[in-house]
Order: sequence, then structure tokens, then C-alpha cells
Amino acid sequence: MAKVNRFEELEVWQKAMSIAVEIYNLTKEEKFLREYSLKDQIIRAAISISNNISEGFEYNNSKDFVKFLRYSKGSTGELRNMITFLLKIGFIKEEYHQRLTNELVTLSKQLYAFINYLKKNEQKKK
Repeated sequence: MAKVNRFEELEVWQKAMSIAVEIYNLTKEEKFLREYSLKDQIIRAAISISNNISEGFEYNNSKDFVKFLRYSKGSTGELRNMITFLLKIGFIKEEYHQRLTNELVTLSKQLYAFINYLKKNEQKKK
């Protein structure tokens, strides 16, 4: 893997940011106007994914980065749960749910692979 100098260069961060923007735009729809806590929670879960990637990266060591990548992975699960909830209450359609769920599952797998890569490289250094 090439040396990455900024978290913005990471594919997982880029994908996470794209999903967060999509969720933010979704919550601008009229049906969310009076759903303050639901809107807040889903936005917080979505932005938490990229926030944790960027925060962990800035610690500049693999151990802390892995910890924050795990938090990001957890937030992908939280967001998938919330997307399913939105489907069940009729706020989104099945097609949208399926597409976004697939994106989140892919991101979760990418985070898992990245975590394993960093852990293996850390072990090689010892």
C-alpha cells in the first residue's frame, strides 16, 4: 500500500463521507421535519463513520487508528439498523434501502480488511 499522507486520500473515508452527505440530504425531505431526534440520530451515526476514520488517522499510530476504525465499523452497523427502521416506518422505499444497505455492508467489509492490514503490519514491525 502506498504511503497515505492525509485521511482524505483513504477510500474508506471517501465512501463514508459520500454516505454521510447522502443521509444528510435524505433528512432534508419533508417527512423528517418534525422528527428531530430521529433526524439527529441518523445524521450523527452517518457522520460518525468518517469522523472516526479521520480522528484515528490523525493519532499517527496503528494501535489508535485500529481502535477508531472499529468505532467506524460499529457506526456502519448502527446506520444500517437505522436505514432498516426508516424502511419499516415507510420513510424510504425498498430499492433505496437495499442500495444503501449494500453500500454500508461493502464499507464495513473494507474497514474490516483495513483493520486486519494495519494489525498485520504492526505485528511485522515487532
